[in-house]
Amino acid sequence: MLLELHVRNLALIEKADIEFTEGLNILTGETGAGKSIILGSINMALGGKTSKDSIRQGADSAYIELLFSITDPEKIRELKNRDVYPDEDGLLIVSRKIMASRSTARINDETVTSARLREITGLLLDIHGQHDHQSLLHKAKHLEILDAYLKEQTHSVKLQIEKEFRIFQDLTKRMDGFTLDQEGRIREADFCRFEINEIEQAALRPGEEEELALEYRRLANSRKIMEGLSFAYDAVQSDALSRAVREMEAIYQYDEKGLLGLKTQLEDLESLLGDAGREISSYMEEMTFDEEAFSQIEERLNLIRGLQAKYGGTVEEILKNLEEKKKRLEELEHYDQIRLEVEKDLKESRVRLQELCEELYEIRKSGAKKLSLRISEALKDLNFLNAAFSIELSRLDHFTANGFDEAEFKISANPGEPARPLREVASGGELSRIMLAIKAVLADTDEIPTLIFDEIDAGISGRTAQKVSEKLSYIGRNHQVICITHLPQIAAMADSHFEIAKNAKDGRTVTTIVRLKEEEMIRELARLLGGAEITGAVLENAREMKKLADKTKLGGQTKY
Repeated sequence: MLLELHVRNLALIEKADIEFTEGLNILTGETGAGKSIILGSINMALGGKTSKDSIRQGADSAYIELLFSITDPEKIRELKNRDVYPDEDGLLIVSRKIMASRSTARINDETVTSARLREITGLLLDIHGQHDHQSLLHKAKHLEILDAYLKEQTHSVKLQIEKEFRIFQDLTKRMDGFTLDQEGRIREADFCRFEINEIEQAALRPGEEEELALEYRRLANSRKIMEGLSFAYDAVQSDALSRAVREMEAIYQYDEKGLLGLKTQLEDLESLLGDAGREISSYMEEMTFDEEAFSQIEERLNLIRGLQAKYGGTVEEILKNLEEKKKRLEELEHYDQIRLEVEKDLKESRVRLQELCEELYEIRKSGAKKLSLRISEALKDLNFLNAAFSIELSRLDHFTANGFDEAEFKISANPGEPARPLREVASGGELSRIMLAIKAVLADTDEIPTLIFDEIDAGISGRTAQKVSEKLSYIGRNHQVICITHLPQIAAMADSHFEIAKNAKDGRTVTTIVRLKEEEMIRELARLLGGAEITGAVLENAREMKKLADKTKLGGQTKY
């Protein structure tokens, strides 16, 4: 779960430290207090877009840090499979530093890309924003939700379909390539033989071009090398150092202790220069320029580089290309036979893929009925009293790596009305409640430990708000839930309640976040209930609301 959030110099936030708890964490505050900044900071830390404009005025950078506690062995295994290792206490730190020119992200002090950051944190936290319910308008999301519900039953067959679909695609591509007539095959085969012969005659070997290039450069610059060595030889043969050694030997007897180090260093230098002089002399004696050898190297290099221009940038690539051309020539020489073999393999693959997709379809069909019933029940608890929810499966006219199905959610809001697609009948508020119902149903199977809801209560009130609060509390039994809300019914269900406020400090506006104690929670509920003026009656009402919420949590709720 998400243990802590630390924010520095982000928008109106100078410094904010939040310690979240298990269960339902509620964040409330006046409009404009900075609730969206809190959610935005988490989004940024998870790899979302950043902007230099988000840096607090006067600061050089903004910093966001998330501290996760991971105790689930399966979740730890998933992270380790992605080369991410929580410490011995199961702690994992995710941080993002935003600067004017760039931003950097880290996981446990290892710098990572935004894409990798999203991949890793997607295993730990799921944010459901104000507009995420709009994804329910897209049919692709419907199948994704159904498969999430059925993951234990579908996992194995989906892996088989993905594997077989790749084979099917490769065979289809090969089959589509059999379009040449006899004349075209003869022409291409002749050209393949020519290219194969050209490469094989060159008798290339890996690393040859690099070796020849070095030797060519040495020979081409042999005159410069000799001139430089001659100058170096004259320099090391200078008798200045020898004179220094002789002078040191002459005075050494007067202060053996003080001059021993200097005498040793000079003698060592004389020995080193002597060795260097002999090495230079030996190299110069062996250095010869063979015009014929130079010409042969130049010719060989031109041949290799000419082949590189035609068949690949390196000798290794040319040799790989050679094998591909041999394979293509064999295919051309046995064109009809290979085409029949590919056609046979393609038919067999299509049959296997069809069978696997049929198996997946049956699992989905059975699961869709069960999921429809569970979502319908969950919707009734969210004040869709007469709603009938259904999932309709249909078949595509082609295979995909995910089978040949597509799913569509449909709903009938009133008795006697036919079920219609969500996109045609559901309002934004209804979509939000439908998404919450789905989250509640999936709560037992969803492996993401932390769920964040950003004002999922928009557009609801009264009894519906109460039902939504109960649903969030239920989800909080199996997950850590962080919810930004403006409704007292939801805030009353909090296991931990945080107030976000905007205040003036040193002539500047700052956003602060504090965890409320029991009486402070009552007062914040009263503010949500009564607005600007908090009377005794409003406070008493808030106290009663909190007592009833606690009783509801203790009493439990039907499991979905």
